[in-house]
Amino acid sequence: MPDASFTPTDRSRVKRLHERGKYDEASIFAILDAAFIAHVGYVMEGQPFVTPTAFWRQGRTLYWHGSAASRMLRFQEKGVPACVTVTHLDGLVLARSGFHHSINYRSVMAFGTAKLVDDPREEAAQLDLFIDRLYPGRRAELRPNETQELKGTTVIAMEIEEASAKTRTGHPKDDEADYALDCWAGVIPIQQVVGKPEADPRLKKGVDFPTGLTRYRDGARFDELLVAQMTE
Repeated sequence: MPDASFTPTDRSRVKRLHERGKYDEASIFAILDAAFIAHVGYVMEGQPFVTPTAFWRQGRTLYWHGSAASRMLRFQEKGVPACVTVTHLDGLVLARSGFHHSINYRSVMAFGTAKLVDDPREEAAQLDLFIDRLYPGRRAELRPNETQELKGTTVIAMEIEEASAKTRTGHPKDDEADYALDCWAGVIPIQQVVGKPEADPRLKKGVDFPTGLTRYRDGARFDELLVAQMTE
């Protein structure tokens, strides 16, 4: 049985270097699930905006949240066309000419309609999912959300209607004659890694680092950690 895919149209089809484009769920979800920050693009009163925000995914739906007083969220909750993008920088590609320098990357562009999650139970459940997506098992250790906290928070959902992934891997692609030049070429890998946890100075004495967060070890790759927690 073939993998599920998004059907591209002119707005989502990769046109330049189209061989780098993918439209299957597995490729797109893997890139989304390895990210924590997305950029949401939308047009408000004729002015384009692109807003960075933390996000999470459940099935083909993306979610993000913020203050109920946020101008961005108040506009999006009406149901507006949106474009959500995610990019991972994986390496700097140094070639033997300036023209052929490049980067290795993984990216996704997803389209849909942003709208308010107006069911209070769904809103609370999604906020709990957001916490546990980043910190497995942590929601059970926290105090319950207070009513005023939930009222002061807006959750936006966007079902993905179309999406495309675009990636680059590997070494530089130079002009054949340039391979004879005395010029270093190759890839400088780039990774986002976890540092050593720093306890709050006001942490209650005797409270240890949560055992459920063992993946947050010093030096762990953040993208791999997120994917592993999504696939548990």
